Amino acid sequence: MKDKASFINSNDLLASIVVFLVALPLCLGIALASGAPLFSGLITGIVGGIVVGLLSKSHLSVSGPAAGLTVIVLAAINNLGYEAFLLSVVIAGFLQLLLGIARAGIIGLYFPSAVIKGMLAAIGLILILKQFPHLLGVDTDAFGEMEFLQQDGHNTFSHIQFALSHITIGAAIIGTACLGVLALWETSLIKSNKFLTKIPGALFAVALGMGINIAFQLTGSPLQVRAEHLVNLPELGSMEAWQSVLILPDFTQFTNWNVYLTAVTIAIVASLETLLSIEAVDKMDPHKRTTPQNAELKAQGVGNMISGLVGGLPMTAVIVRSTANLSAGAKSKMSAVYHGILLLASVAFFANFLNMIPLAALAAVLIFVGYKLAKPSLFKQMAKLGYEQLIPFVVTITAILLTDLLIGIGIGLVVGIFFILWTNYKIPYFISQEKDDENGNHLVYIKLSEHVSFLNKAHLQVAFDKIPDGAIVTIDATNTKTIDYDALEVIEDFKTTAEEREISLKLLNFPGKRRGMKKEIASTNSSIAVKKPESANP
Repeated sequence: MKDKASFINSNDLLASIVVFLVALPLCLGIALASGAPLFSGLITGIVGGIVVGLLSKSHLSVSGPAAGLTVIVLAAINNLGYEAFLLSVVIAGFLQLLLGIARAGIIGLYFPSAVIKGMLAAIGLILILKQFPHLLGVDTDAFGEMEFLQQDGHNTFSHIQFALSHITIGAAIIGTACLGVLALWETSLIKSNKFLTKIPGALFAVALGMGINIAFQLTGSPLQVRAEHLVNLPELGSMEAWQSVLILPDFTQFTNWNVYLTAVTIAIVASLETLLSIEAVDKMDPHKRTTPQNAELKAQGVGNMISGLVGGLPMTAVIVRSTANLSAGAKSKMSAVYHGILLLASVAFFANFLNMIPLAALAAVLIFVGYKLAKPSLFKQMAKLGYEQLIPFVVTITAILLTDLLIGIGIGLVVGIFFILWTNYKIPYFISQEKDDENGNHLVYIKLSEHVSFLNKAHLQVAFDKIPDGAIVTIDATNTKTIDYDALEVIEDFKTTAEEREISLKLLNFPGKRRGMKKEIASTNSSIAVKKPESANP
């Protein structure tokens, strides 16, 4: 399906409002968790929405400050100071631009599907677990915090226990009501109504949350939610106020090697997180459109350069906002652009109004986004695919929950690669016949599979070692299209040892001329001879 970006697309406009409501507290919370000025998170969201949104060729992904970078950013600000840190963000963006030009984005295609799905499910579970305290009105940690070990001394699970004993009743009522509305919006009752289906459930839920709290305030109810449990958007009503929050990078730090070390770290981590996010979003896209990875790296690079130049944090494509965008019915990348414009307009004109939104209402929206990412049906689907897919999936989820996003993905990737190697190790051949003939000779018939690679060396060697001395062995390559040099070398070595072990060996229908082989191997009952690779010849 061709993406037709239109500036008057109602689906994109409505979706952008939902993404804006999700992005607003996350921008502020991630800035707070990163030890950065509060407004820096909003700058990043604005640049990520407008600049990256226009440059990116992704249809549904939304960029902004990433929770996965908070630890790196916090350490960098403490070590360098904020102005020098901004210089490292600019350099990191330039490095990402170079990576895109060098076509390094292809690395995103090498992550196993089980790991990508595990990442999505883990983020969904983290959203549910992390936002549950905010749903109950316990806002002691930053709204955008995602790590297992929190800055307030709690971990994800102990903080839930703490929240259950410190509930703010009014916020809990609002959060529960909003969650109920979101669940109602998924039922046939709403979906059968043409008018209501045009209104995103998240938008209605947030409006309901505001309405309930206004009612509490007008009636003087003790249940009214206090300011610390509401959105806290800085008010910028004058040019002087804008100038006070726009911080410029310190270009005198160009000779500080720590600036470059931080820049390289940010560039690598941000690029990986972006590539994984767009890969995951593309998998969820109902139209199965694909994002050019290298173009995305270039867009992110330009975005980070601009963000650093005007005082913002590093950004990535963010799976949480992107999922909210998809769930809200976005059709093109213009929804990301609209959300950036809304962020800009909100701080310029509507801060007082938006500061009436209870955090519990926004927590309900994020919890529902998390549920969609980690639906029980996903776990059932992975279980049906077998342990080779299920184990990397579960390991990735567990590792992300107990560490952070990139460490968890790294652990999941290692497990995923192990199962890929194990699968390849198991299938180089099929022993379709193994018996004794009328003369008592042990017959072994081995049929090689379509592709035999270096990954199959070990299993072939083990199989040959198990063949008893004096056996009659046939290795059939009739259906084999490719055999690596390494596998052929194992077969040639077996041919040599077979003579010593009095094994009669037949090689049937091996592929024709192979690179690195002395002669063609095509005739029935032929033997093979192996020489050193061609590069070793004088």
